Amino acid sequence: MKYSEAKQGRTFIIRLEDGETVHEEIETFAKKQAIARASVLLLGGADKESSLVVGPEESRAVPITPMYLELYDAHEVFGVGTIFPDDTGNPVIHLHMACGREENTVTGCIRNGVKVWLVMEVILTELLDTSASRIMDQESGFKLLEP
Repeated sequence: MKYSEAKQGRTFIIRLEDGETVHEEIETFAKKQAIARASVLLLGGADKESSLVVGPEESRAVPITPMYLELYDAHEVFGVGTIFPDDTGNPVIHLHMACGREENTVTGCIRNGVKVWLVMEVILTELLDTSASRIMDQESGFKLLEP
């Protein structure tokens, strides 16, 4: 386990609107507000044809081959994530979302492109007094959190 401590900064209440791409809008907002690090909660609707990363094809295979799932219609969603800067200083969101419709639920990472259906509410809380960042891990090919 690795860890560091942070303090809470500003809290933002955000409404994403119909058709917007979740990760793009939140990362753009973070840049405009000079937010390097944050925790993120969201809820609302994801539109059909939104795409989630739903796991690797095989648990321990190298290289890691992601699996994708496209939502077949609008889904109710709840998500939780973080924002930390990458090696270029850009804020990068890592957020997983549970998407449900009727009796079906799928959970995955939004990085591949989730579109808002009607509205999505976001609470973004800035994290201060920490140097935590995302560092490229050569073995996995992912930018992993270094607290």
